[in-house]
Amino acid sequence: MIDFELWDTLLRQYVDQQGRVDYLAWKTEQPQVLADWLSSLKQLHLESNSTPLEELALWVNLYNAFTISTILERYPIKSIRPKILGVPNWLGFLWFFQRRVYEVFGRRYSLAQIENQILRDKLQEPRIHFSIVCASVGCPLLRAGAYFPEQVVEQLNEDARRFINNPEKVRYDSLSKTLYCSKIFKWYRQDFLKVAPSIPEYIRSYLEKDLPLTAATSISYLYYDWNLNQRIS
Repeated sequence: MIDFELWDTLLRQYVDQQGRVDYLAWKTEQPQVLADWLSSLKQLHLESNSTPLEELALWVNLYNAFTISTILERYPIKSIRPKILGVPNWLGFLWFFQRRVYEVFGRRYSLAQIENQILRDKLQEPRIHFSIVCASVGCPLLRAGAYFPEQVVEQLNEDARRFINNPEKVRYDSLSKTLYCSKIFKWYRQDFLKVAPSIPEYIRSYLEKDLPLTAATSISYLYYDWNLNQRIS
């Protein structure tokens, strides 16, 4: 397995508890460390006897590391969703996720491949939607540390609880009896419905307070903020 201690150290140094990244300090102080580490992984071999937990930790770490490395290359930027004359450039946005430029284990991957073909289809883990981070404010909070196989189940549960109990991502209006939640629950609805009867009931299972959420609860989706998840020093 890959040694993630360096990645863990970088995250602890440059990510705060709100999941914001100090890209300026990272790029100023250690501009090549992450890129060089990722480059060293290109010719490693993926172990055929890896356990599902080892694969889960591996690919969540790689997804986030590849994303942060790309942001560091381009920084300063305001968002991963570029604009042309004030209009969102959706082709450029899709290119960010679809380009196969991330080389590991002798193959090239895109972020979309890692997310959809490995983490979603192969490993069947809906909690990755609270753990993989596309570097935007609307994403889950980036964990200030790496994922490790012996801890990854607990870490994913922590991520789910942190996301669902964050009023910026999920909140309930008792007057209108409406559940307001992140569009992540809309985009990946089918993943959550594999393990729960409905989106409100999935959310309720992670809430710290008991709310009257049922399959019949009305849902409204919150604005998704594509601005960069950066920390301003």
